[in-house]
Amino acid sequence: MSIDDDTQWLEWVTKQFESIAGEDKEIDLEEFKTALKVKESFFAERFFALFDSDGSGTISLDELLKALNLLIHGDETDKLRFLFQVYDVDGSGSIDPDELRTVLKSCLKESAISLPEEKLDDLTLALFESADKDNSGSITFEELREELERFPEVMENLTISAANWLKPPTAKQKSHTPRYLTPAYWHNNRSKLLFMGGYLCLNTLLFTLAALRHAPLGGWVMVAKGCGQCLNFNCTFLGVLMLRRCLTWLRATWVAKVFPLDQNVIFHQLVGYVVGALSAVHTGAHVGNFVRLTQTRDRPALWEYLFTTRPGIGWIHGSASITGIALQLLICVMLVCSSPFVRKSGHFEVFYWTHLSYISIWALLVLHGPNFWKWFVVPGFLFVVEKTIGIAVSRMEGLYIVEINLLPSKVTHLVIKRPQFFHYKPGDYVYLNIPAIAKYEWHPFTISSAPEQQDTIWLHIRSRGQWTNRLYEYFRWPEPLSQEPKRLMRNLRKQRYHKRTQEHLFRSSGSEASVATSKDETIELTSYKATRYPDCEPADVTVTRRDGEESLQAREVSAKLSENHRVCNIKCYIDGPYGTPTRRIFTSEHAVLVGAGIGITPFASILQSIMYRYRMRKPNNPRCGYSWAESLKDDEMKLRKVDFIWINRDQKSFEWFVSLLTKLELDQADEAPEGRFLEMHMYMTSALSKNDMKAIGLQMALDLLAKKEKKDSITGLRTRTQPGRPDWSKVFHKMAEENKGKVQVFFCGSPALAKVVKAHCEHFNFRFFKEHF
Repeated sequence: MSIDDDTQWLEWVTKQFESIAGEDKEIDLEEFKTALKVKESFFAERFFALFDSDGSGTISLDELLKALNLLIHGDETDKLRFLFQVYDVDGSGSIDPDELRTVLKSCLKESAISLPEEKLDDLTLALFESADKDNSGSITFEELREELERFPEVMENLTISAANWLKPPTAKQKSHTPRYLTPAYWHNNRSKLLFMGGYLCLNTLLFTLAALRHAPLGGWVMVAKGCGQCLNFNCTFLGVLMLRRCLTWLRATWVAKVFPLDQNVIFHQLVGYVVGALSAVHTGAHVGNFVRLTQTRDRPALWEYLFTTRPGIGWIHGSASITGIALQLLICVMLVCSSPFVRKSGHFEVFYWTHLSYISIWALLVLHGPNFWKWFVVPGFLFVVEKTIGIAVSRMEGLYIVEINLLPSKVTHLVIKRPQFFHYKPGDYVYLNIPAIAKYEWHPFTISSAPEQQDTIWLHIRSRGQWTNRLYEYFRWPEPLSQEPKRLMRNLRKQRYHKRTQEHLFRSSGSEASVATSKDETIELTSYKATRYPDCEPADVTVTRRDGEESLQAREVSAKLSENHRVCNIKCYIDGPYGTPTRRIFTSEHAVLVGAGIGITPFASILQSIMYRYRMRKPNNPRCGYSWAESLKDDEMKLRKVDFIWINRDQKSFEWFVSLLTKLELDQADEAPEGRFLEMHMYMTSALSKNDMKAIGLQMALDLLAKKEKKDSITGLRTRTQPGRPDWSKVFHKMAEENKGKVQVFFCGSPALAKVVKAHCEHFNFRFFKEHF
């Protein structure tokens, strides 16, 4: 620090101290804990004891400045000495195994990591045995220094991150050139910018031509007619942007390289706001013209112009004013209910149902304006065809949810029986309807299974709104606990069903299954017809033959495999599939997939498909290089490298797809690390970073144990889970240096993180694609 910086820092610390300290100008342990905001009191107590140099039980400003001066201005030896004293709980001058275990246990709690006691013992022994060079049974300061030197990234910025309240805020250095004027931004957004420019020019041209044609009628009419012509185009264009099947087809053509088809939802929202503004100006201009007309003799009153057909304005029985007012109200309601604060506040149903008023709006527009039907006839025909196909496809074949799995963080994993003619691409999404949850509601979800998985379709659904919460609770509590009599009645009916089935199953001439002939064998029968037993629930029947004796058991259609895992048979409908930007992945050379939380869903399907294609393309015979299964053309998959980055807040979230990721790692088990086609990067944001004094020991122990056991202690994967958030500059710099081809980044996650990743992509001149639907 310079002298000026040092002075500023002292002023800041003094100010912060005075805001925390009481009237006695001292900080006690409880105030210190509150200020540090630590989850585990161990570190607060250890730091407090070391800061309290006179042992008075409180910390003065002088004591605080002295300690912080050592940590911020001191050299590596000073910082290491402080760290050693934190670990040396009894002050003996060395660290024994029990002290190290206590520290690591507190580290786990600080980082929100849950591990079994046995794993904690393994971590303690891994770090202790590595640091105890002389096998003396304790770790000295020199041994700790030597061990830390093996981890240079730890020593790079050793500090106490929890004491950020004592660091003055740093002013962000803003670039002199606005982001939107940089060459990188124009390069990465050229198709969007060209499209926006063309859209603006077209609206300007339409407005100008319509206004000039009505110039003799005055300024109010010119503005109204200009806005009206723009509304003809924009109200039609709104529907064009939602022709999902057409857009999915166009993504496979040259059109996708010219127009920003992947951002159709963003443009739909933008055009919606434009329609709202144009309709307000259009209505206001007409009202202004009516006021002008009422000032002339023998003219109707203003209210007659607005609410009656007497003035004869409009091409169908003079209904332009009445239909115009109805349109203005509907558009306002739709705009308000489409706002983010409605959609993202758990009231998606409000958005959904009010959005269906587009049918009424289009009908009123046909009645309102004489030229709208000319704009609407072709897009309207395509829209009707799409909707008809969607309804036909969704109702063509009965689909059933055959299995559900409730995952951490309120994620519902649905397994749906795949229709025979349902074909999709990795990363596609469908609209799902479950009548048992909501009869008329359809919600979009990304398919998380690969197309190569023939029998079933997977959906992973995070509970965020009313419908998704109802879905989770429906499977979490399939039987209301308050209805005890009904539960007993069901049990009685099941018992009767068992008895009657045993009596009738093998008496019936047309038996619905053949019995196993082997001695100890269990076979599955087709679903026994509930119509033969109307008082019984549908069930599957299992016949077991043991030692020549046959026994029969009935299994519920909704069978509980475990606490959160059930086999079921619930009716559902799907509409789709529809394409997304991720379809570009297979034509990329170096693809970087960034998923945040449940944002991994589209990439789960893609990763499975990528590895399937990779295995198909890889030669099977290492001697001659001949492949018996090589059936992929080069234009189907140009990928040379895939980097998968998954960022999760907590440890449990990794359980969603850990089995899938384990399988992907096994597919590359024989490859050298530098030659692997797929490289995975895991980040856990709740874990403290490696240079935090409260996490140094834990991160070192996790590294050592991962090398020893060849797997990560947090996820069980071979890939080491990194604490904190990615350093995007370092991550993307490393990828750029690999020279595996043009890098394209595909992101699915929160909008805030998307902005950060996109900004770094522009800096490295990487193409950026974000999931939208």
